[in-house]
Amino acid sequence: MPRKGADIVIEALKEEGVEVIFGIPGGAIMEVYDALYRDGGIKHILARHEQGAGHMAEGYAKATGKVGVAMSTSGPGATNLVTAIADAYMDSVPVVFITGQVPTHLIGNDAFQEVDIVGITRPITKHNFLVKRIEDLPLIIRQAFYIAKTGRPGPVLIDIPKDITQKLSDVKIPSLEEVKESLPGYKPHLEGNIQQIRKAIKLMVEAKRPVLYVGGGAVQAEAQKELVELAELMKIPVTTTNMGKGAFPESHPLALHMLGMHGTYYANMAVYNCDLLIAVGARFDDRVTGKVEEFAPQARIIHIDIDPASISKNITVDVPIVGDVRIILRKLLEELKREGAKILYPEERQKWIEQIEKWKEKYPLTYSKSNKVIKPQYVIEQIYLATKGEAIITTGVGQHQMWAAMFYKYSFPRQFINSGGLGTMGFGLPAGIGAKIGRPEREVFVIDGDGSFMMTMQEIVTAVQYKVPVKVAIINNAYLGMVRQWQELFYERRYSEVDLSVQPDFVKLAEACGAVGFRAEKPSDVREIIEEALRIQDRPVIMDFHVDKEENVFPMVPAGKSYKDMILHDGKKPVEAETMYLVG
Repeated sequence: MPRKGADIVIEALKEEGVEVIFGIPGGAIMEVYDALYRDGGIKHILARHEQGAGHMAEGYAKATGKVGVAMSTSGPGATNLVTAIADAYMDSVPVVFITGQVPTHLIGNDAFQEVDIVGITRPITKHNFLVKRIEDLPLIIRQAFYIAKTGRPGPVLIDIPKDITQKLSDVKIPSLEEVKESLPGYKPHLEGNIQQIRKAIKLMVEAKRPVLYVGGGAVQAEAQKELVELAELMKIPVTTTNMGKGAFPESHPLALHMLGMHGTYYANMAVYNCDLLIAVGARFDDRVTGKVEEFAPQARIIHIDIDPASISKNITVDVPIVGDVRIILRKLLEELKREGAKILYPEERQKWIEQIEKWKEKYPLTYSKSNKVIKPQYVIEQIYLATKGEAIITTGVGQHQMWAAMFYKYSFPRQFINSGGLGTMGFGLPAGIGAKIGRPEREVFVIDGDGSFMMTMQEIVTAVQYKVPVKVAIINNAYLGMVRQWQELFYERRYSEVDLSVQPDFVKLAEACGAVGFRAEKPSDVREIIEEALRIQDRPVIMDFHVDKEENVFPMVPAGKSYKDMILHDGKKPVEAETMYLVG
């Protein structure tokens, strides 16, 4: 039976199992919104800005592992999604973005609210489509979801002209097999080459000082069980990237926590001194490597990744293995067990573990405590204790993001949700809303900076409308904190345009929006306010923590420097790293 293109869109989305869409309607997408209303089978969350809708879809996808969906009209609606699209691209987040477009016959005529969103987003999408015929519509939608969630995940955009949503057709929704057949050039390699896996095993067995370096790909692959088994079987310490947090439980004795620019001393020293680095679903980002010439200078490198373009892109590796992280780790474990999993130098391996323990003891992750002012790290610690380490944490971008990465201990995948690659201020609140909608059984805390929060704070109204009880903890230092820190350390305290002392009363703002607001101005307020917020389950809560204004994030590797140039928590001077003594 013929039906409108708009109805075909909803039918195809339901076939994909879509339960929720985040978006804002407008003229070019109005037919699809009408079909959504008439069908009633998919929940829609009305954001207050399209960027917020995009980040909500990202937060939903990151928290659940499902494909997120964001929808907007043409022109400014579509361009307002661009930041979220770029963010999803950088962090490999499976989101399908659906945009309305002016009618086909007006494309290219500078019509009202027309932009070439396909052209604009081509460099920041895994793939994108402009629908030209209604007969292609259901196949394109199913292709978009398949491409977004398979291989290295990523965003896909579908641009649908208004006349396509109005036309009638009796076209069928294709099966998954038909979708695969329609994409003959797209075949992600999953299994991994067995000869490369055996080369990797040989290096693992022979290594004296190995380290597992784990990124967001391990989270996407749900490979925690295999990582823990490999680390324990072969006695290999594990460090994770910002995006890899939760892939390996941070309470585990072999956990080194985060590495890189704001990584722990012991993680960075382990990587600097290791003789074998096993990269699992990581891309050797510049915030991890620092000065490339001095990154893991003594190490042979194994790189396991589903994206062949990521291998040897930034760092040349010795043993590349292309495929799905979890599948390859399972094969590694099977081969190791078949061969007896014998470590060639067990005494050297044990000395390595002991040395790392000494580094942990000598240079723990710490900060200068205070009874007079609220330290931002203390707020994070109290959130961790009050939630028993079981909350999902989302963040904006800046100092608060790094403190959240450092001082909340993550134990399961998809627990720490932040903007890693693009570094998008304003990500935290809408992502937290999306995460809470996707995982309603979990407490979701948005740890935000005052600067980041003000970029998307209108979405608190969205959370009120849909009774999404996210807990927002604003680490309020009245500065663009990370920029101010760099200006302090590298620009002789010339604080150029970072003063945010003129800001809303966040408690009154919460109340004006229909949320609950609290303020903490002394350390004794902190835990009491968090506990009170946890008792509220019918609407969002904003907690305004007035923290030490010039607290800095340490440890820190200055930009362009190597791990041996780390600045420790006192921030006074670079510490000469204990390096090279293990050589030979």
